[in-house]
Amino acid sequence: MNTAIDEVRLTQFSHGAGCGCKIAPKVLDEILQNNGKFPDEKLLVGNDSKDDAAVYDLGDGQGLVSTTDFFMPIVDDPYEFGKIAAANAISDVYAMGGKPLMALAVLGWPVNKLSSAIARRVIAGGTFICHEAGIPLAGGHSIDSPEPIFGLSVSGLVNIGNLKRNNTALEGDILFLTKPIGVGIFSTALKRGKLKEEHYAPLIQQLATLNKIGEALGKIGSVTAMTDVTGFGLLGHLLEMAEGSGLTAVIEYDAIPKLDGIDYYLKERTVPDSTSRNWNSYSEKVGFENTVPVMDAFNILPDPQTNGGLLISVSAPGVEEVRSILKSNNIYHQPIGRMVEQGQKIILVK
Repeated sequence: MNTAIDEVRLTQFSHGAGCGCKIAPKVLDEILQNNGKFPDEKLLVGNDSKDDAAVYDLGDGQGLVSTTDFFMPIVDDPYEFGKIAAANAISDVYAMGGKPLMALAVLGWPVNKLSSAIARRVIAGGTFICHEAGIPLAGGHSIDSPEPIFGLSVSGLVNIGNLKRNNTALEGDILFLTKPIGVGIFSTALKRGKLKEEHYAPLIQQLATLNKIGEALGKIGSVTAMTDVTGFGLLGHLLEMAEGSGLTAVIEYDAIPKLDGIDYYLKERTVPDSTSRNWNSYSEKVGFENTVPVMDAFNILPDPQTNGGLLISVSAPGVEEVRSILKSNNIYHQPIGRMVEQGQKIILVK
């Protein structure tokens, strides 16, 4: 045990945490305005859409998947921070139905505040997750920065016929979510010293679990669209899927998986600031039925997730196959909603 490392609380060196660091959806739209698609017919997925990664046609039936993701500490332990940041970045490749190939590290480190030994532990955690995904951490880049930052640039491959996008859902599709939500609330409790001891291990396990199932789901033709739920919250990423597909998503509030113990933190009002930023970015596009506990929903559904679950849209012929695959991998396999003809609201919560 290294006492100097163990005593450091990484979350106290950053103003944000995990994917809660992301710029709010509305502000990001303003930043990216008029940055249209690059004129290259081999660029299958680029900056003209809001997908998880870019995809380039290699000309042999394969697509090169390219993504990068990094953020400030969401937990205090440097090794766990490295694992979480790596798993989160690699998830973008799985969300496209792809297979990761290799990764490069992105490290920003306040060298006058935190030792190189702590940074080494962060890199070790990232390396562990890369090995779990079957890929090398092949290099990277580092800078001296005011706050600690870590993440990966990840390359992968996908059979173009298996490529999944977030804006290709079909009317009548059934929606699945593979992980419970509430990570932003729990990580905020951790940063404020309010997280109960029994909730720490489940939080770390979820944050560092790879979304490997995405590669298998990519091979199922009835999976019409897929994305991972991260900093914009469930509502934000579902909105991208529904609006991009020209549909309305109807979701069942009680069917949405939530972390055990979340009610306690809601009563304590332990909610990240980015939740309200998310909600203010898209609230006019979301409707609620009278039976929904609106105040809880406001705090849970826009909650920023880090390495959240895969949000999957599945046409009727493939629903049982998808449920079976999820169940056999001990993943939440109950439907949370469906896609319908676009109405007045893009998302309706029942």
